[in-house]
Amino acid sequence: MKLNILTLFTALMIVMGTLSSFAQNQLPHKNLKDLSGKDINTSSLDNGESPIIISFWATWCKPCVKELTAISEVYEDWVDETGVKVIAISIDDARMSHLVPSYVRGRGWEYDVYVDANGDFKRAMNVVNIPHTFLLDKDGKVVYQHTSYAPGDEEELYEEVLKLVEGK
Repeated sequence: MKLNILTLFTALMIVMGTLSSFAQNQLPHKNLKDLSGKDINTSSLDNGESPIIISFWATWCKPCVKELTAISEVYEDWVDETGVKVIAISIDDARMSHLVPSYVRGRGWEYDVYVDANGDFKRAMNVVNIPHTFLLDKDGKVVYQHTSYAPGDEEELYEEVLKLVEGK
């Protein structure tokens, strides 16, 4: 019985440490692949003094595609006005991840797109439902997030970007 309680306590401490790190809004460091298959660590995600939007999506998720397409239509203006960078993280599994590069090219998305085929980054960010979109400040801290997508959500997201850029 003591061993079971000790094991449970240890597991609880590990979980609490993980949640505590995320609760402080720190971006976890996990490995992803770019569209050419090259490894990249999330610690290298940077946009200087400007914010980053990270959107978790999948090729099979229609609301995800709608959100990223809606953002794509205004993305150039967003970059010109705020310097924001969008990073789309595909959670398509290893069986489907090979489809992501052609899928992205076919839609003309100008974002940085990475693949999280093993789901490590998704789990570390506590992503359950997609689309799940995060806004990070210049220090890589999560300052806003939303899940799901309805037309117009991209406008709300942009308002949050503006608030961040204006220091509000």
